Amino acid sequence: MQLYTLMEDGSRHMRLREWLIAQIDSGKYPGLSWENEEKTMFRIPWKHAAKQDYRQNQDAALFKAWAMYKGKFQEGRDKADPSTWKTRLRCALNKSTDFQEVQERSQLDISEPYKVYRILDDTGRLTESAGNPEMSHDSDCSKALRETHVPMQEDGPLGDSNKANGRSYACPSTGTNAFVNANLQSVPIYPSHAPISDYRLEVCLFYHGNLVQKLVTASPDGCFILQGCAPVGNERIYGPCEAKTVFFPRPDIIRLPPGITDAMSRLLPHLEKGVLVWVAPDGVFIKRFCQGRVYWDGPLAENRQKPNKLERERTCKLLDVTIFTQELQNHQQGTGPEPRYTVDLCFGEEFPDPSQPKAKKLITAQVIPLFAVECLRRHNAHNNVEMKQSPPHKVKTNE
Repeated sequence: MQLYTLMEDGSRHMRLREWLIAQIDSGKYPGLSWENEEKTMFRIPWKHAAKQDYRQNQDAALFKAWAMYKGKFQEGRDKADPSTWKTRLRCALNKSTDFQEVQERSQLDISEPYKVYRILDDTGRLTESAGNPEMSHDSDCSKALRETHVPMQEDGPLGDSNKANGRSYACPSTGTNAFVNANLQSVPIYPSHAPISDYRLEVCLFYHGNLVQKLVTASPDGCFILQGCAPVGNERIYGPCEAKTVFFPRPDIIRLPPGITDAMSRLLPHLEKGVLVWVAPDGVFIKRFCQGRVYWDGPLAENRQKPNKLERERTCKLLDVTIFTQELQNHQQGTGPEPRYTVDLCFGEEFPDPSQPKAKKLITAQVIPLFAVECLRRHNAHNNVEMKQSPPHKVKTNE
């Protein structure tokens, strides 16, 4: 069978997309099948190991195969760990730019539960599907418009950001991805560039401009920023992922202007599933899971003076290592400014927003990849050494 051929030749070069398509077409795994005739969506079995009728050989077979394909499990050598196998594939699906979960089609409360994923093209757009209304652009627009809006105060210092009911939200855009891909083709790799191995992120949470939490995460799986009551231990949502969890504190942790605490209390429930941010060898990425809208600004943001929205269940690249190192080289040569690396997130309110400063937004977060800080520190230290070693500049005076 096709699966055995792939496993026997020792190939490790297929992306998850190609590997999964091969497994679906093989027909080897019960429940793993195409969801539509166009083969743009597929169904993947998702039974929880705690169910009484859980059958490891069948229900964990696909997850085990992925672990074996990636060299993370070898029969007879490693101890069987279905939970970890499932987590690996789930994390791979979540982080991939090739897939988007179709939550309205997923069925997790039936005897044979499953998830449905949509396959995206290389630019992050939906794959072509003639005659399928659910895959049309208008349908995706409607989904965006149906998103639960975050309730906001009608008065107080929130200003123009309260025009929730009067706003028109655009269709999900792939402009940011297109912007990144275009730049990657034209920017050469910095000669001294080495793969990123420092996965630390400094995360700062702000309520109405006031710092309420600051910490550094170091997990290669990144960190979740989410509402405190999220069922993190429930594998149906996250699984036993090793990502650090950063919880939003209670709104009454600090004294805020009248009405602001109430507005935050109404916003936080919409952030239950939060966002996942992580560092990879080629950059910094984020994926939004929560119902509440999330906006951002950073090195790869398409807009500087108007909002950049994170689409739900879509992986977005926040910082590109190739571009960062090229900008660092330009700065070292005096041909460009210091590269940007800080990412700002704004929850529930449009951002950037020229009509209102960041300090007036209800909930914001600042995410700093520490590998970028270290690169700049070494760069500046190198420049300082060069300046000290250079002979002093002689000023010519009139005698």
